[in-house]
Amino acid sequence: MGQTDAPAGRTAAPAAGKKVFLLYPHSVIHEAMLDILIMNGFETYTLRDHKKALKILSLFPGSIMFVNIDEGMPEKEWETYIKDLQENSATNGTRLGILSYNQDKALMEKYLMKIAVPCGYIQLKLGIQESTRIILAALQANEAKGRRKYIRAFCEDDSYATMNYKDAEGLFQGKLLDISSAGMAARIPQFPDLPPNSLLRNIQLKLRGALVMTDAVLMGKRQDDKNVQILVFDPSKLTSDSKLVIHHYIKQCLQRYIDLLKV
Repeated sequence: MGQTDAPAGRTAAPAAGKKVFLLYPHSVIHEAMLDILIMNGFETYTLRDHKKALKILSLFPGSIMFVNIDEGMPEKEWETYIKDLQENSATNGTRLGILSYNQDKALMEKYLMKIAVPCGYIQLKLGIQESTRIILAALQANEAKGRRKYIRAFCEDDSYATMNYKDAEGLFQGKLLDISSAGMAARIPQFPDLPPNSLLRNIQLKLRGALVMTDAVLMGKRQDDKNVQILVFDPSKLTSDSKLVIHHYIKQCLQRYIDLLKV
């Protein structure tokens, strides 16, 4: 659930790119837009407490946050909150955007011209597809993804993230340590001594009750732990439904990380 150098057994935050926060997201965003953002490689979290949000943003300078000004507080209080956030030295590196169903032109002009939020004012009445397109464009313009191609969830401390593989030598069960839509690392005791680039067919992943069946190519063992195998999924065998399951799991891991932060 975090950095590649995270100590074993700890939960940590992903290293590359910028964190993207949705503060008090509308239900339609939480259920649909969040999946799309994560599937497009943006490390996205939801927040439900504006006071906690300030503390979290101070921990992650340079983050991006989209604020739903329709909930949580009256709009005038949101105006004060956003101005304070932009002026506070601990949070003024945050790049802000507004989410709202309110189409009042004076309100939009206030946030875009007077307050000058850099990530725009997204009118949700445009619909989920158009709103998502605008947010994706804003994230790309702000280089939120960095050099990262895939979001990787670190899940060594999740006992419900496992895999098994069966071949002529028997059944091998492993514990997932991390996973992305490109591949995974798993600790698999007594794994057969196979050469790199070996194709492993019909690997079964269990991600908190959801199942994924796929093939993978064995890249090799981790240098610091010979029981840890590095595998890359065969993209021709990883269906869109399987990718969705993996991204749902990654979303759970990311959110769990941010929810457990002591702030």
